[in-house]
Amino acid sequence: MFVLGIDPGLSRCGYGVLEQSGRKAEAVAIGVIRTPAKAPLPQRLASIHQELCSLVEEHRPDVVAIERVFFQMNARTAMGVAQVSGLAMAIGNIAGAEVFEYTPNQVKEAVAGWGSANKEQMQRMVQSLLSLPEIPSPPDAADAAAVALCHLAHASSRRLTEAANPS
Repeated sequence: MFVLGIDPGLSRCGYGVLEQSGRKAEAVAIGVIRTPAKAPLPQRLASIHQELCSLVEEHRPDVVAIERVFFQMNARTAMGVAQVSGLAMAIGNIAGAEVFEYTPNQVKEAVAGWGSANKEQMQRMVQSLLSLPEIPSPPDAADAAAVALCHLAHASSRRLTEAANPS
């Protein structure tokens, strides 16, 4: 199973493509899509759209998992994050992938075992769980990989529940 995790953002949109075979998840691609802060909004969204489409075309994920816009102090920032999140949902859906959203607390609990884990703890857990030689950086890239790991954890739970309760 290929999962594309997205940490949506207008300036920095993190992505993490993970492949799970058996119980082991492996990082295929982890990074950040950047846009210039002074560029017009439509140009920034178009750039992110193009990069996300390229990632989906290259890796053909079965699932696109997105960190849900939960709370932002700055309404302008929240709007940009929501717009990028919408792009990711639409791109995933058009590509035929299942699309899931997870709150920041769900991601932290699934990856670090604690809903209040800080950025550094999350980066270290992503490094450990994926057996990476270095801590994924910037944090947006690690966050995206964490969203993908969260989905894999939830998917395992869903499969166990479905197996225990066949329809």
